[in-house]
Amino acid sequence: MQQDSPTAVPRIVHLAVDGGPGLARLEGDWSLLPLRGHFEALSAQAGALWRAGVAWDLGALQRLDNAGAMTLWDAWGRRLPDAIAWLPEHQAIFAKLVLPKLPAAKRGRVPAGVVAFGGDLMLMAEHLVGGTRLLGQLALDCWHLLKHPGLIAWRDISVNIYRTGAQALGITALVGFLVGVTLSYLTSRQLRLFGADIYVINILGLSVWRELGPLLAAILVAGRSGSAMTAQLGVMRVTQELDALSVMGISHTIRLVLPKVFALGLAMPLVALWTSCMVLAGGMVAARATLGLDYVQFLHGLPAAVPEANLWLGLGKAHVFGLLIAFVACYFGLRIKPNSESLAVGTTSSVVSSITAVIIADAAFAIIFQGVGI
Repeated sequence: MQQDSPTAVPRIVHLAVDGGPGLARLEGDWSLLPLRGHFEALSAQAGALWRAGVAWDLGALQRLDNAGAMTLWDAWGRRLPDAIAWLPEHQAIFAKLVLPKLPAAKRGRVPAGVVAFGGDLMLMAEHLVGGTRLLGQLALDCWHLLKHPGLIAWRDISVNIYRTGAQALGITALVGFLVGVTLSYLTSRQLRLFGADIYVINILGLSVWRELGPLLAAILVAGRSGSAMTAQLGVMRVTQELDALSVMGISHTIRLVLPKVFALGLAMPLVALWTSCMVLAGGMVAARATLGLDYVQFLHGLPAAVPEANLWLGLGKAHVFGLLIAFVACYFGLRIKPNSESLAVGTTSSVVSSITAVIIADAAFAIIFQGVGI
């Protein structure tokens, strides 16, 4: 085993000085390997000399690393002595140990609820800015397509109408019929107490054509077709297909977003009309079973009980709902990062945001058109 040379052995030489505590001169190699077996002795000796108030001379050191500096730093009470002579490289090592710690600013403890609420507000503001940017880009693309109609992707629009409209008829019919049965059954039981059985037609017709049909269809389409749009764009991000389109100079909004928005805007009124018919069919069956109301009487009384303006208002709302669902779905789809976790979070956020936007828009319609058709 190789032995350390005598000149490399780390040691502290205490030199007496007349009229003072003396001078402690460090010699040898104060790095990790030579210090093996000497840490405790050197630390005790350095501590005793530091308490005696000696001056320190590091100029004769052959080498000093972090291990030696920490040994001296602990012996000195974690602060530099008043009198010390050292080399510039020694100063750089100890400078890492004596960086002043600034006192933390005293702040009142902010409740976790306030922090979470502030984070949600910032996220909402970010989404509003991003949505406004996408809406502006769509407006510019629409103007560009008006001047160049040959760029309109008619085939993609047709495919999206089929996927979001025709393929959604089954689930909307089933849910609409069951909701109509439930609504008619509960309403008829209350009307029977007052002998106003015939007014079930008025209640069902007005609520379904004006509110329930478009809103129910929009919620179902948001969960079914909106999530599919977001997932499609998200997978294209993960597989780098969007990057490939950018390299080829193909606009994402013209090729992917606008066809989905146009298609769902056209298909949504038809889906809402179909859903409203199924809700009324379920209500008619329940009214016949509960009140004995004839089918012919129900169908003849419906046009008289519901003004035509409610039908057009419901179709107009459904069109706006379709545009909102497709816009929100594409917005979150384009925001997805190329990883599976972002795809899952983006799809969930898309569905929740679409349904929320639809409900807010429905409330706005109710306030603006409160006197129409009633």
